[in-house]
Amino acid sequence: MTNTNDLLSKVQGGIGWITLNRPKALNALSLDMIRNLTQLLKEWETNSSVNAIVIQGAGDKAFCAGGDVRAVYDAKKSGDLETCDAFFREEYTLNAHIHSYPKPYVALLDGIAMGGGLGVSVNGSHRIVTERALLAMPETGIGFFPDVGATTFLNNVPGAVGLYLGLSGTHLKAEDALWAGLATHFLSSTCLSSFKKDLEQGKPLEDTLTAYCREPQEKGFLEHHSDVIDMHFSKSSLKEIIESLATDPSPFAQNTYNTLTSKSPTSLAVVFRQLKEGKTLSFLARMKLEFRLSQHFVKGHDFMEGIRAVLVDKDRLPRWKPPRLQDLSDRDIDTYFAQLNERELEFGRPA
Repeated sequence: MTNTNDLLSKVQGGIGWITLNRPKALNALSLDMIRNLTQLLKEWETNSSVNAIVIQGAGDKAFCAGGDVRAVYDAKKSGDLETCDAFFREEYTLNAHIHSYPKPYVALLDGIAMGGGLGVSVNGSHRIVTERALLAMPETGIGFFPDVGATTFLNNVPGAVGLYLGLSGTHLKAEDALWAGLATHFLSSTCLSSFKKDLEQGKPLEDTLTAYCREPQEKGFLEHHSDVIDMHFSKSSLKEIIESLATDPSPFAQNTYNTLTSKSPTSLAVVFRQLKEGKTLSFLARMKLEFRLSQHFVKGHDFMEGIRAVLVDKDRLPRWKPPRLQDLSDRDIDTYFAQLNERELEFGRPA
């Protein structure tokens, strides 16, 4: 077993096993973890004794709660813009590598999986959720945007539900993740230990999945509400979506309206355009777009304010600038999509 403190790895039963090992931080991804994970995947890609990858989180709470954006915040505060560039550049390059990985890549989502945690799971070939799984892309609540490949995987969700998820940051249970295509298999947490033991003993992956995985017993929130979500979120502008929700007295609409109006107006406007324009782009073009957005957000006000309010001071009272959608112009949003010229994200290998 290789031990790099925050990332554990071993090869057993023809499987390359990876454990994200920061349980006290809910296994949030640091830049060092991103680099070590990237190196492992490159090595195992050409290792004939590794037939598949399994990635999991340490502890009993989380697979991975996201990228370590607090570290990005601290770097920006200290004027270390190189780290702000490197973190997202290397994270998105890793996400693209996982997306095109030539071997089965199995993520065990038994607990919290959010933000960057979805980047190192949903982009892979197999995403197994247990009844303890809780997935989300909550970035609009910290003045950011759904990244790590979300321009692709949210656009693959049926109807307008992906836009709803990207704007609202709604938390998804196992049934929702399966319906939305973010997960591929359901496994009871009580069977997880036996499932892993069988893989360690060299039993074939697909046979083991067939033996253990089952359909969930109930429909989830998204399936029950997909029609009303489509009705509101298929509107042609963000303003129309919010007006539609505001005039609908149903509990779903009012709760969603209140949720959206608590988010960063800049984030909402950028995400609406990101997901609409991203529909026609290739996967790599979407990743390049996300890097462009990340760098403009890091320079802006709302990302730093959102991190302050949620992770630093923890008062959960962000003071967005501007505070209202109607105070944003098209030109304001255009700046987030501006080219980075020589700093554009480039991929040195096919992905």
